[in-house]
Amino acid sequence: MCGLAHYFEDEGIATTVIALIREHVEKMRAPRALWVPFELGRPFGSPGEAAFQRRVVGDALALLQSSNGPVVLADFPDDAPGPKADDQTGWVCPVSFPAPPSSDAGPAAGLLQEIDALAPWYQLSKDRRGRSLVGVSGQSISDAARFAAAFYDEIPVDESGRAPSQAFKDAFTDIMAYYSEAGTAQPGQHSSRDAQHWFWHETAAGSFFLDLREKFMSCDDERLKFIAARVMLPKTQGG
Repeated sequence: MCGLAHYFEDEGIATTVIALIREHVEKMRAPRALWVPFELGRPFGSPGEAAFQRRVVGDALALLQSSNGPVVLADFPDDAPGPKADDQTGWVCPVSFPAPPSSDAGPAAGLLQEIDALAPWYQLSKDRRGRSLVGVSGQSISDAARFAAAFYDEIPVDESGRAPSQAFKDAFTDIMAYYSEAGTAQPGQHSSRDAQHWFWHETAAGSFFLDLREKFMSCDDERLKFIAARVMLPKTQGG
């Protein structure tokens, strides 16, 4: 969006951008941008919070009246609303995952077990929505898991010719989408933060990717380092 903003500005059309990743908008130097401290995919904050969302839009549009420049980058001051304080229902994942395999089975074993256990919930989610966000990698979800797990020992070669960092990001994106869709298909009230906490703190996948993130942070591939530092772990979970 920052790149498009420059094109529109060159044609005399004023723009303002809502940015979820501050580093991106700083580097692209969008003429006017509002950074928001929300989850990726939710530039206006929590769903169903119309008044709060109008505040976000209003603050972004207000930048059009700013006389500062040539680059204006403002910070939205508040986090998105969370679950109501009196909501005691919570959400507990009802899936009984199998006992984790032994360490000799390799880093992908626990991940593949969970993927199999979540398959009915993922299919239910897909049937309800009529679509799925899984598929960016061009692999089956099991193959995407195996490919991502291969990075634990060495950087694998992607058969389609993508750079290792891009190939990993695509596989990771599919795995995250799979877990998110399967998790939110399960009964009970839950927010996206509930689902994030479940993934990162209660699943073998979350444990594996936390370990892999640490490896990436000290590897020689600068793009994998960037993914580890800026993409993998949400800020709500300590990223």
